[in-house]
Amino acid sequence: MLAMLTADWFPLGRDIYFRKFELYPLSFQNEVSDNNMLIAAPYGGSIAVTRNPKKLVKVQGVNKPMIYLYTSSGKLTAKFQWNGGQLILLGWSQQEELLCIEDDGMVHIYDMFGTYQHAFSMGNEVKDTKVVEAKFFASYSGTGIAVLTSVNRIFLVNNIVEPKVRQISDIPRYGGQIECWCLVHCDRETRVILSNRDGIFVIHQSHQAATHIPFDNLFTRHNKVSSVIAMAVSGNNRHIALYMDTGHLYMGTIDFNEKYCEHYTNMKEPLENIAWCGTEAVICSWNSTVMVIGRTAETIIYTYDGPIDGIRVLSGSSHEMIQKVPNVVQKIFRINSTDPASYLLEASKQFQKRSHKADSYMDLVKDKLDAAIKACIDGASHEFDFETQKLLMRAAKFGKGFSRTINPEYYVNMCRTLRVLNAVRHPAIGIPLTYTQYPFV
Repeated sequence: MLAMLTADWFPLGRDIYFRKFELYPLSFQNEVSDNNMLIAAPYGGSIAVTRNPKKLVKVQGVNKPMIYLYTSSGKLTAKFQWNGGQLILLGWSQQEELLCIEDDGMVHIYDMFGTYQHAFSMGNEVKDTKVVEAKFFASYSGTGIAVLTSVNRIFLVNNIVEPKVRQISDIPRYGGQIECWCLVHCDRETRVILSNRDGIFVIHQSHQAATHIPFDNLFTRHNKVSSVIAMAVSGNNRHIALYMDTGHLYMGTIDFNEKYCEHYTNMKEPLENIAWCGTEAVICSWNSTVMVIGRTAETIIYTYDGPIDGIRVLSGSSHEMIQKVPNVVQKIFRINSTDPASYLLEASKQFQKRSHKADSYMDLVKDKLDAAIKACIDGASHEFDFETQKLLMRAAKFGKGFSRTINPEYYVNMCRTLRVLNAVRHPAIGIPLTYTQYPFV
């Protein structure tokens, strides 16, 4: 039984495991292609699909792209025709509003059902010089937007609810065009990290001072790095990953004071996406390959038959999730575990078989019974599979019968929470929400 539960686990280093499991079979396979943009909302939300404006595609009829909104299980919830100007980027706010950025700096906002809400402008200078690239980021006050114009200037809004446009003025005047950039929000200020052929520059919005970091300070001498292809910042804004033109991946702290690792991916095809999976690993995706790289340079490689997108993986046949196995789940299910929760689970299983071995396992738990009960409840919260949830909650219920000090309220509340999570994960709703994300919705 335990072997089946850990069959989709893959080690990444000594004590870290990742797992990949299917959320839903994919029902809109034709939309998953290089010719389309697929943008997934946070917290298991909707998926927006439209034609990729950077790709040349033969079209018939009106040359205005359609925007389709799907649930994560593939149910079409809305579609509408884009009647604005040149579309630069689609994205989602933290309130699951669809954000559409035009090349003239206009930002159009739709709700999750495709109903138009309102719009705002990034300013006249952006309108005159045109947007060449845009980014979304999370700030302390909400969802932020930044745009890069054709004259190498960056303008940003920290909160789309109250859009106050600010210019990042201290952009390096030397080194040529900005090749790659990202935004970091920490200590109640927004920093811009950008690169050109002269290296990395970190610009603080508050004092507008640029810190220059040459490539030689980040990479070993034998790696002749000349440009950054992509950047990714972790969700807690403490770690950064850089993917270079040589195929090397750099991972370190956000201030570049500590380097975790430098890994050569040995991939020749162009990188399609890069993102942090928690804080322990970075996921890079190419046309048909996903690579998970840990902070100590260990790797896991997944191969797909078609294009993929992000950490929630959209392949040609399914919608999957790649995640770090939670520590509490590792302790319970890993082979030869001596954790009290693992013993409690085995005692519950032996009790179901009416075996006297249940007493022997309960003797091993002893004074740590309350902690074992809580661990089984916590483990159930991180599982998507109904049967695994039942297995762990049954073990917690069994342990409660032997404890005089455990508070039953935690068990009862978790039962209610799991009912909610299982309901919204059902394909009819199609929101694959995790327990960690649940409090933020």
